[in-house]
Amino acid sequence: MDVAALRWFQLVADGVTVTEVSEIEMVSQPAVSRALARLEKEVGAPLLRREGRVLRMTHAGTVFKRHVDAVLHQLDDGLAAVQQLLDPETGTVTVAFQPSLGTWLVPDLVTSFRAAHPHVRLDLRSKEDETVTAVGQQSEVDLELSTLRPHPGEDQPRWRALVAEPLRLLVGPDHRLVGRTEAELAEVAQDPFVAMVPTSVLRKHTDQLCREAGFVPEIAFVAADLPTLRGYAAAGLGVAVAPTRWGGSVAAPVAGLHVLALSDRTATRDVGLSWAPGRRLLPAAELFRRHVLDRAEAGLLPHPVPPTET
Repeated sequence: MDVAALRWFQLVADGVTVTEVSEIEMVSQPAVSRALARLEKEVGAPLLRREGRVLRMTHAGTVFKRHVDAVLHQLDDGLAAVQQLLDPETGTVTVAFQPSLGTWLVPDLVTSFRAAHPHVRLDLRSKEDETVTAVGQQSEVDLELSTLRPHPGEDQPRWRALVAEPLRLLVGPDHRLVGRTEAELAEVAQDPFVAMVPTSVLRKHTDQLCREAGFVPEIAFVAADLPTLRGYAAAGLGVAVAPTRWGGSVAAPVAGLHVLALSDRTATRDVGLSWAPGRRLLPAAELFRRHVLDRAEAGLLPHPVPPTET
């Protein structure tokens, strides 16, 4: 099949008009229409139908497009792989990351990587739903930095722990634990909690820690991000569990917030790097993967700052 026809079908199926395709590809509209007609003949079924001035996919077109997307994705990967073999330093690496890692881990890895590979482009994408992995066979994401450990399985992402991130207890200025430097989570079992939204991995870690401490937390308020969580805790709206502040963090101090170390044995979360199984990373992505793992193994990642009042 004609690769150009497949790309034109993909564009039209995604809502681009034949006129726009002809302008993008710098070919005549009749040439685009003839190519689409030849493609339908080769497939043996109508792929597009006209609704007014717009072309819509038929049922056969919808089924076919899923395979076209996969084929073209693999083809583009192959073309990029050849280009990167010729010059790996000109590739692009797409990295998804958990927002809470954006103030300390991501800047460290990007800065140190670009010092060694200044011409590799990094496409950084902050995740909205932290509970769903961003890497996969058909995903555009090459690598993911998160605290989401995939379940074991052949089709699950490969995952390597980089560093253990301590979790702390946050309390307000009038809390009875103010003045202490350490506490057990069970000591606040009767307190109202401020928790992250359900799409946060930290929420799942908090719930798990509380279960291990023998209680189910009473959620008084829900926060969508860590600065809000810290602000709610500082205002005395509830206690909270949050990662420690790390060296180089740009998080602004919050007046009245007290941070205590948690003595619970499992009060940490592993930060890791994941990638899709069975999908060979392009050379530039492999350069970044190796850089991250080497930096972790050498102990060069930022280290946690001891809990303090902020």
